[in-house]
Amino acid sequence: MASEMASWAEAGQPIEGRKASSRPVDLVHLSRYTLGERELEREVLELFCTQSFVCLEQLRQSRSDKDWKDLTHTLKGSARAVGAWRVAEAAERAEPLAGEAVADSREARINDIDTSLREAEAYIKSLLKDR
Repeated sequence: MASEMASWAEAGQPIEGRKASSRPVDLVHLSRYTLGERELEREVLELFCTQSFVCLEQLRQSRSDKDWKDLTHTLKGSARAVGAWRVAEAAERAEPLAGEAVADSREARINDIDTSLREAEAYIKSLLKDR
């Protein structure tokens, strides 16, 4: 497992001009964020998986513009911290919605966030599983 985790930082390459990766989590970014500490990377990824789905469920239950904005902003920041760029972009698209726009676009935005989170979670679980 140590050799697998040691190769995480080599797995994703950022695209020029955007901190994007072909993978659901940019492992180069994560390695920089955690200063290359593999155990910290593991903890951060596990926490991201747990907390992001809690946040998504709260987003589904949100009824006010403030709650919607706070939750999408939180999710965007968490995703950026670990390099889950697709999750961050989905949250960013949802964040400015307010009033009628939230009601009209809510389900589509939640579905976008949910899809990108599940993709990131599956990728993270594949990294963390014991072999």
